[in-house]
Amino acid sequence: MKAILFSCAAAALLCTSCVTKEKYMLAENGRLEALARADRLNSELNVKRTENAQLSDRLAALCRDTTRLGNSIRSYQQLLAGNVDSQEKLTAMLNKKMQQLAERENTINELQDMITAQQEKVKSLLSSVKDALLGFNSDELTIREENGKVYVAMSDKLLFASGSATVDKRGKEALAKLAEVLNKQTNIDVYIEGHTDTKPIHNARFADNWDLSVIRATSVVRILTEEYGVSPLQIQPCGRGEHMPVADNETAEGRARNRRTEIIMAPKLDELYKLMKNEE
Repeated sequence: MKAILFSCAAAALLCTSCVTKEKYMLAENGRLEALARADRLNSELNVKRTENAQLSDRLAALCRDTTRLGNSIRSYQQLLAGNVDSQEKLTAMLNKKMQQLAERENTINELQDMITAQQEKVKSLLSSVKDALLGFNSDELTIREENGKVYVAMSDKLLFASGSATVDKRGKEALAKLAEVLNKQTNIDVYIEGHTDTKPIHNARFADNWDLSVIRATSVVRILTEEYGVSPLQIQPCGRGEHMPVADNETAEGRARNRRTEIIMAPKLDELYKLMKNEE
């Protein structure tokens, strides 16, 4: 702008005063150079303005991209936090289940150990009973193990006279031998079951077979507890009458087998039941 003003001033000076042609040309050249320079500056200014506008647009675009990126990052952070929380919950649940599984396995092992111990007790009890009753014949008594229990089936031939509930001498000998085993193993339950055949009985003492089977079972219990010292807390009698036969009542041999007193012995299951109840 200074160059333009200078050129204008030089032109005015030429118009108002006498100058040489040489000076005039010099001034005119200066004016033209100034105009050319101004045009270049204007062009450069326009270029810079364009570049500045482009930079502003790019900056705005970068700002928008930065905002979107920031939002995405925050979303990812929220998702990550949620996943971490879910992962922690799943881990806690898994640890709890694993602990429960370990406890259940321990319980199963304990139960298995108890069952194994019960089986060993039954084997030992069976062996002791067999040894104690070794001197008696198979038609007098039989011994078997079934479902974790030891069964001693004594025939009425061994214990009672026909139609009687009084135990005879030979029967007391067998009960005395059995009592020796019971007194050494007080951790077993003992059940005395009286059984009859199907032939009805009715006399002044017994109303029917039920009555006979109950009184016979009670007679055996009294001898075991009162004469041979077996604990009344571990023994109990019951009568089955003719309702649980082991043979055909149509034959004399079958009826003889059905007329029996069964002494059933089983190791106590209190600890096993207690452990199983805790798992319910």
